[in-house]
Amino acid sequence: MSVQNQIETYISSQPEAKRNEMLALHNVFLQSMPDCKLWFLDGKNEDNKTVSNPNIGYDKCTINYADGKTRVFYRVGMSANKSGISVYIFGLEDKTYLAKTFGEKIGKANITGYCIKFKTLKDINIEVLKKAISKIH
Repeated sequence: MSVQNQIETYISSQPEAKRNEMLALHNVFLQSMPDCKLWFLDGKNEDNKTVSNPNIGYDKCTINYADGKTRVFYRVGMSANKSGISVYIFGLEDKTYLAKTFGEKIGKANITGYCIKFKTLKDINIEVLKKAISKIH
C-alpha cells in the first residue's frame, strides 16, 4: 500500500470529529509544505509490537542524537491520541523554543520540547500553529 493510501486509511479510521480535524490539518500541512516527502509510521517496532500511536510525517530533517548517531526523520508529524491530536515538530535544537515562542499564543494546548497536543482544533489558534511550522520549514 502506498504511503498516501496508508495516510488516507489511517485518517478514515478515526471517529468522525477527529477524522475531519485530522483531514483539515493534513491539508494545512500539505499547503504549507507542498513538495514535502510524506511518511506513515504504523507505530510498530521491528518485532511488530505497538510502541506508539500511528503517525503521519511531512518533510524531512536529520536528527542528531547525544551518542553521535543521526537519523533522517520527518520534520512535522501528526498523530491521533486518546484525548485529541498531537503535532510533532522535529529538528529544533532548543527544546524550549515551541513553548517560549508559541505557548501563550496557540491557545489550549500542552507543549513539550517537540510536541503540541490539543483536544480539538477549536481549542487552538491555527494561524499560530502554521507559524510554528513555517519557522522550522
